[in-house]
Amino acid sequence: MLRTLLFFLSLAICLPTQAATLKIATLLPDGTSWMKAMRAGAKEIEQRTAGRLKLRIYPGGVMGNDKSVLRKIRIGQLHGGVLSTSSFADIYGDIQVYSLPFLFRNFEEVDYVRKRMDPLLIDGLSKAGYVSFGLSEGGFVYLMSQYPINRVNDLRKRKVWAPEGDKISLISFKSMGVTPIQLPITDVLTGLQTGLIDTIGASPVAAIALQWHTRIKYVTDQPILYLYGTLVITKKSLARLSRSDRSILNEVLTETFQQINRDTRKDNGGARAALASQGIKFVHPTPEDMENWRSHVRGAIEKINQQDTYSEVMMNQLQKHLSDFRGR
Repeated sequence: MLRTLLFFLSLAICLPTQAATLKIATLLPDGTSWMKAMRAGAKEIEQRTAGRLKLRIYPGGVMGNDKSVLRKIRIGQLHGGVLSTSSFADIYGDIQVYSLPFLFRNFEEVDYVRKRMDPLLIDGLSKAGYVSFGLSEGGFVYLMSQYPINRVNDLRKRKVWAPEGDKISLISFKSMGVTPIQLPITDVLTGLQTGLIDTIGASPVAAIALQWHTRIKYVTDQPILYLYGTLVITKKSLARLSRSDRSILNEVLTETFQQINRDTRKDNGGARAALASQGIKFVHPTPEDMENWRSHVRGAIEKINQQDTYSEVMMNQLQKHLSDFRGR
């Protein structure tokens, strides 16, 4: 009996690991640098695992917006997604901590803070049941409109878009006396084309990739938000993989997201030049106008903090790192 049991155990060990396919969805359009990097990473994973592990990527919002993707991940229809951090507001609020309006003044501050805080945020997602392979920069967000916007009063006259479910943007706009029109990202271009909205917030790369730039004439040349996202796969999905395949997956996807993070910054620089070359005008608020913007935003931040959007510990760490950097 014992010999029979040992025989079948040894046979099971010798059998090849069953092939697995991880289904990952994103709003990112096919053909973007993000998607090219993701597909290259998926190809490398398949090659290095001898075909045991494949990534099937659904780009361009074919699986719905971020909210729909998360719902499908929860019910097991998908295993992961490349998502904006605001999508996780109800799962792990601290992941949005870099999204406060006018938080960062430049990329030097971004790099200093992220080096110290990204691991904490990734650990928080892990505790919520999601393995993140890194946070990747989307770039600074600028107001883009069919009309020039220099002052808060200019914005109040416009039909402004706010991402569906983005509480931070909603509170920020309302603090300026603006009632935004909330739409999912997939409906923004249609909203611009029909006149439902005439003003958006976007990074240069996103504006071009999503074709929003075809419906705007002006960019307010002052970053208002820092945009970033992450690729997550559920712990439950990864637990089904062999240890060696998980190791390869982690190595490749982590490096892929580091590459995306580096490339996006360069791409945004090129996208700014592309916008200007197409006749889109960059307008520059005066220092007095900017102080007025910031005074309204300070009130918004107080309201955001009162709603416990972030933990006090995380906010204190962020402010300390910024203070340390600026103090140097």
